[in-house]
Amino acid sequence: MDRPHYKFWPKRLPHSLTVPATSLWDNLATSARRYPHKPGLVFFDRVTSYAELQRQAELLAARLHALGVRKGDRVLLDMQNCPQLVIAHFAILRANAVVVPVNPMNRAEELKHYITDPDAKVAITTGDLAAEIAKADAQLPEAQRLRHLVVTQFTDAFDPASPDGGPMPAAWRDWLLTRHPLPQLASGEVHAWTAALDNSLPLPPLEVGPADLAVLPYTSGTTGNPKGCMHPHRSLMHNAVASATWGNGTCETVALVVVPMFHITGMVSAMQACIYMGASIVLMPRWDRDVAGWLISNRKVTSWTNIPTMVIDLMASPNFANYDLSSLVHIGGGGAAMPQAVAQRLLEQFDLRYVEGYGLTETAAPSHSNPSDAPKQQCLGIPFMSCDARVVDPETLRELPPGEQGEIIMHGPMVFDGYWKRPEATAAAFVEFEGKRFFRSGDLGRTDEDGYFFLTDRLKRMINAAGFKVWPAEVEALMFKHPAIQEACVIAAHDAYRGETVKAMVVLRPSHKGQVSEQDIVDWCRETMAVYKAPRIVQFAEALPKSGSGKVMWRALQEAEAKH
Repeated sequence: MDRPHYKFWPKRLPHSLTVPATSLWDNLATSARRYPHKPGLVFFDRVTSYAELQRQAELLAARLHALGVRKGDRVLLDMQNCPQLVIAHFAILRANAVVVPVNPMNRAEELKHYITDPDAKVAITTGDLAAEIAKADAQLPEAQRLRHLVVTQFTDAFDPASPDGGPMPAAWRDWLLTRHPLPQLASGEVHAWTAALDNSLPLPPLEVGPADLAVLPYTSGTTGNPKGCMHPHRSLMHNAVASATWGNGTCETVALVVVPMFHITGMVSAMQACIYMGASIVLMPRWDRDVAGWLISNRKVTSWTNIPTMVIDLMASPNFANYDLSSLVHIGGGGAAMPQAVAQRLLEQFDLRYVEGYGLTETAAPSHSNPSDAPKQQCLGIPFMSCDARVVDPETLRELPPGEQGEIIMHGPMVFDGYWKRPEATAAAFVEFEGKRFFRSGDLGRTDEDGYFFLTDRLKRMINAAGFKVWPAEVEALMFKHPAIQEACVIAAHDAYRGETVKAMVVLRPSHKGQVSEQDIVDWCRETMAVYKAPRIVQFAEALPKSGSGKVMWRALQEAEAKH
């Protein structure tokens, strides 16, 4: 393999890494021992030191062990960004168990799969989401239900009356300040977070190492239900260390973390990388441009991993001129292309080169990234540290020369072990190439003469809505539960802000024609599924185009939409 991209490799960095042969828990324990009094987390007015972060994680780990959690057990973690997410994530690892991160936008119908597929018996969540988990749990057969639910309130982690916490948008106040009553579990116990941590229980021995399963994040695909990606400690460890190294991170890094930590990018390139370095994490529970501007200015943020739409939104704020971005030395992200004009403005106005990267849940976030000294705009970058990536013909697996479009495949220590309980899907996701096991990304791309990778199209059917991946088959499977829907086909529609948005072509059952409007279907979808997946546009049709074998020809509908 020719490696022209090595000419652009950051000069001080090796091409591959030797990473610690320890568990992810050891990263927190080591940073707490080295920097006990250093800020680990900053959330509104509350600063949590590394020593305190370790202490609380160990208390929760002891409680989880007392509740019956054992090595290899899967524990659901369903939260927006807050200190409790970080504490619970590391507590689960310290209890020798496996984190199952869940998108907090998921509704009861979706949550049932996240309880049953990983055989989870314990879940940890926030008060605003607890009732939805309890609702999902109650609809399951008794043998598949949760035994324990630990519930925290956002105000367990900050003082809303403190003047030092910075701005709180009016839209956040009810959400963050309400202390929700604890729900009932159909066949189990519910525990308040504060009571769970108030214990003197013994900690179990740490029994997990690099090869043990650490995290089971779910990703959808061309079939209906999401699949769990089996990531051992070693794959996340590699990309945590590599992300820190690639981004010139040190223990003095102050990172703004607003990308969600239930998602692989926020979990690995932000949370895990920062904990490994002993850096300080400034947490935002969700996006708000003026909160972000205030935090960068007042907390002297040095590093910000984001989705390009966040940067566009911040720069469009009427208050933007009042913010001081001079502390930033590293800015980058992925999930969607950064518009060239915005990247150029960042460079000219702030001397910041926006570093775009690329990766998937299956590759523990980055498999590619732009070198910070030589980034190309609207480009995936070059293969990441220790990663071997190629562009091949999807049919013959012949490697293609620069400029020719093919499927991007990757091999390296960041690649997952396979899909949970899905041996057929695992087998289909990998190919043997030059004697090594390569993961098939399902994305079509090309390289240029310098060895940089560019995304050109998708082999898989997927919609990218402001960085959120929406898999039409999953949305269709949920839509078929509506009594009025006979057929549904989900496609991408153009959206000026999100890039793409979700559109559903729907054929109604004859019995419901005239009884249900397109808006009724939109409203039902928003109630039934995560809001980013829910179709924003529904269009009724008398029939959907079909192939000779009776399959819906979604591509014909997609092409017709693209011509509008």
